[in-house]
Amino acid sequence: MPKTKTELFLELAQPDEEGRSRWVNVSEFIEKYKELKLGNGGSWCRKESTLAKKYLLEFDKSQTSGNSIDAIRTIGLNKKDCFNQTIRNDIKEHYRNKNCVMLGIKGNSENTKIEIDHKDGRKNNARVSDLATQRLEDFQPLTKAANDAKRQICKKCMETGKRWDARNLDGNPVAYYKGGESLEDFGCEGCYQYDPVEYRKEIIKKARNGEI
Repeated sequence: MPKTKTELFLELAQPDEEGRSRWVNVSEFIEKYKELKLGNGGSWCRKESTLAKKYLLEFDKSQTSGNSIDAIRTIGLNKKDCFNQTIRNDIKEHYRNKNCVMLGIKGNSENTKIEIDHKDGRKNNARVSDLATQRLEDFQPLTKAANDAKRQICKKCMETGKRWDARNLDGNPVAYYKGGESLEDFGCEGCYQYDPVEYRKEIIKKARNGEI
């Protein structure tokens, strides 16, 4: 029995148990996957499609060809009332060519491709979930490698309730730039992973004030 378009896409994308997949470029829609060619709007990936009912989708649109779609990925399971991980286009454009705030490098390969990261790893803020109320400062540019590492660190933090200690990285003099170890008491803000740029600013300020 022939596979549906949804099944063909998922075969290409290979989403993990949390519903996250790699970017699938439209150039991959060839041979056995040629039925996925978007053509007249891509009915198989519209918001009312079978795929969109199961997964939250993100689209990378061309900057040179109008509104055409260059790539698609799944960014989570589409659960009722779940956090919407979609990022507003103007925010994605702002960060698209920025350096990774962790590594200080531009994206130039699959593993160092710049991804736009939700700073708050809990993804439970209704304002950030709403495209209309998202702010630039809710996000940061990370390479894929840095983003993957942060995702695992945030996952462990939520499991244990203990925030990641920045002193795990040699040279960092303090654990947090604000607050203490407890995730419940202090949330994400103040953790190095939440905002390494702000962490460095606060460390410089503390050093100048003789606090460290």
